[in-house]
Amino acid sequence: MPERRCNDPVLENLWHPVAAIPDVRERGPITTQLLGEKLVISGQEGEEIVVSELPDVEIGGPAVEGRGAASLPVLESFGFVWTSLGSPPETLFDIPEFHEPDRWYENSGSFGVHTSAGRVVENFLDLAHFPFVHEGYLGERPYTEVKEYSVGIDNGEIWATGCEFYQPIAAVSATDGQVTKYSYRLAHPFCPLLYKTSPLDPERFDVIGIFVQPMTEVQTCAHQFLCLLDETNDDATIKRFQAVIFSQDKPILENQVPKRLPLEPRAETPIRADKTSIQYRRWLTELGVSYGVLRDEAKQVATTREEVH
Repeated sequence: MPERRCNDPVLENLWHPVAAIPDVRERGPITTQLLGEKLVISGQEGEEIVVSELPDVEIGGPAVEGRGAASLPVLESFGFVWTSLGSPPETLFDIPEFHEPDRWYENSGSFGVHTSAGRVVENFLDLAHFPFVHEGYLGERPYTEVKEYSVGIDNGEIWATGCEFYQPIAAVSATDGQVTKYSYRLAHPFCPLLYKTSPLDPERFDVIGIFVQPMTEVQTCAHQFLCLLDETNDDATIKRFQAVIFSQDKPILENQVPKRLPLEPRAETPIRADKTSIQYRRWLTELGVSYGVLRDEAKQVATTREEVH
């Protein structure tokens, strides 16, 4: 087996999402990448799902059966296939709401994005862009103020709490605009979760996640996870709403320079709304993450010039 392209032991030994389970069952073998390595995911209905390393496979090419090649550990959780290039923990983080029987849950789409995983996560955590990028949906001018909120680490996870924002259409189930209460949770470097007021029950929260697969340092696949209270809309309607939201984010993400996420605090000027982002970058630094990020200020400047030109 050739030497691997990723020399980041933190990420190598984590679980990462690589496909939605229904896609594997229905489409047959899927080719993809994780941390620069080429993988084949196979497992028809009734078969065990297998993830194999195949260095010579063509990504997006003809279906190739990966059984018999070097296999990787596999975990099926939250409707996705997870794998690891190293020795991952026995279990993944939990989402208690996922086990509640009255919720609708599904992968609402997996989207390729030409940027780093950290950039995708930061965009998901950013409240301030709602009225400008998602106007008419998740935000609306002149309601642009990001009110004071709290950010901290609890039991090894980042939590941002006390977030509020006016939203014209907070979810596909919404019938009117509302002030939506938010909490953000990061239990995995590339898997942010959002808890927001449910339009159907103000005492409960819809849970929305984006499980980001770092295919390479600057190429990702964003797997959307939904765990909602919704009694009226069908799968296609819910997925269409989420696809509209992500289509508004994608060009913003792909035009950010540098594509790798700078961890140096002075690299990009922060504002009050960026408290969660600042905590996230600090957390990645403390964890020792090095893949898909820029840890050195001089390297950040050089990489920015390279990616601009």
